[in-house]
Amino acid sequence: MNKMLKDQALLEDLSGAELTRISRIVRRLKFKKGEQIFKEKEDTKGLYLINSGKVEISKVTPDGWKQTLAVFTGGHFFGELSILEKRRHEAVAVAVENTDMLLIGKEDFERLEREDVALAFKIMKKMTLVMCKNLRRMNDKFLNALISY
Repeated sequence: MNKMLKDQALLEDLSGAELTRISRIVRRLKFKKGEQIFKEKEDTKGLYLINSGKVEISKVTPDGWKQTLAVFTGGHFFGELSILEKRRHEAVAVAVENTDMLLIGKEDFERLEREDVALAFKIMKKMTLVMCKNLRRMNDKFLNALISY
């Protein structure tokens, strides 16, 4: 399990002991191609870490068009907002391929925050760095689209 956790971008900097601690709170999930992981307006469950496969996050616009927001593959994570804020899902997640992943439940992460502040901080710091990188990439795409227009 530690090897599987170490392959995750979010957890790659953790020590063996820290990975063992995380291994006690993760649940392994498998989804078949086309299977829905969560839908819009559902309560959030936690942070998903993809081992293998592919997941599409999408939203249907008010005029009925499906808009793909992101596609994630092995080593990536999603659902981080459920750890950071109390909310419902604002999009749909579907397995585009057979997908194997781990789930850190939001209650389990909240317990980790109370019991091992240093470890929770390391994970949240890495999560923040990845989110900032993604935001910069989206800003670049947006600015390029404006310039091209």
